[in-house]
Amino acid sequence: MELTVSGPIGSGKSTVAKILASRLGVEYMSTGDIFRDNARKHRMSVEAFNEYAEKHPEVDIDQDNYLIERMKNSDGLVIDSRLAGWLSYKNRITAFRIYITADNKTRVERISGREKVTPDQATVLISRREESEAKRYRDLYDVDIRDTSIYDMILDTTNMTPEDAVNAIIEKMKELNA
Repeated sequence: MELTVSGPIGSGKSTVAKILASRLGVEYMSTGDIFRDNARKHRMSVEAFNEYAEKHPEVDIDQDNYLIERMKNSDGLVIDSRLAGWLSYKNRITAFRIYITADNKTRVERISGREKVTPDQATVLISRREESEAKRYRDLYDVDIRDTSIYDMILDTTNMTPEDAVNAIIEKMKELNA
């Protein structure tokens, strides 16, 4: 079974997805890691590569086609990706779709610590990336990335440890026989 873990920047989705994959004994895949690797290959920052991707839709299309193929041909995979839930839905791929969120203050604190920037800089970084991604996904796939109606579970990690979040996901999967 494929599990998609989506959500906004700094929500905790990557941390939760890695632990979840480990607990379930399945492969972990991060489109964020792939995107960051591609940015490095182009000798660009993630922010600059986001801007590049706005003008070069093949960046997203190639990555998303790869993701779709992986989902179709996998026996078990946890995918950490803002768009994976929507891609699985639109391509009729059976998946347990999880949307992880957190309040803005928590997200800013997490990004500030991870990126080693001030909270004000983190706020700007989050805003720019989310605006860029929302525009690209709307233009390419007619998807509103903030629409959570397709998810099997919505989880707010503001006051949760990653382990608590994973436990909640596993419990929900058992409850739904997923």
